Amino acid sequence: MALSRLLLLCMLVSEVRDAGTKPIDFVCSRSARRAMNIVAEMQAAMNDCNSSTPLSTPVHLPCTELHIASWERKSHQERREDIVASLRLLVETVTVARPLSQAECGLGLLQRLEHNINSYLLILTHLQLSDQQGSVESAGLSCVPGSTLSLNTVLLNYNRLITGKLERLMISLESRCTPQ
Repeated sequence: MALSRLLLLCMLVSEVRDAGTKPIDFVCSRSARRAMNIVAEMQAAMNDCNSSTPLSTPVHLPCTELHIASWERKSHQERREDIVASLRLLVETVTVARPLSQAECGLGLLQRLEHNINSYLLILTHLQLSDQQGSVESAGLSCVPGSTLSLNTVLLNYNRLITGKLERLMISLESRCTPQ
């Protein structure tokens, strides 16, 4: 158990370092974006600690549906607002579920997930788009969120949000990157 705590601490420290970059660095570096996506690591950690126990309270799932034609018609600001609304809903329900988690390993995973979501929110809310100064208005969700008691289902949906909508937004912003 002490080894798993040490491993979790090491992963958190490396995550904080990655999240400390400027938002434009996140846009311009696909490797930084891939490194920040911790879903595969968390799924492996779930297997290691046998955290298949259902969560004690449902977690709302992020809006991951992506209709390419309608997504492409949205402005960068609207895309960001859509992603931020999904991330905020997810982090709010993970924050509620975390103290109610019975298993110590599950608690650590939920803390790590909450931290990772907050890192994405920090980057997105400080990302300057067009004439905007990085402010993100409250936007409605682009779907009716479902909910689940399965941490694995939460991770799968979170991964779809990161590798779908978020990655498409970042790719559309890569033109702002300066060649090195």
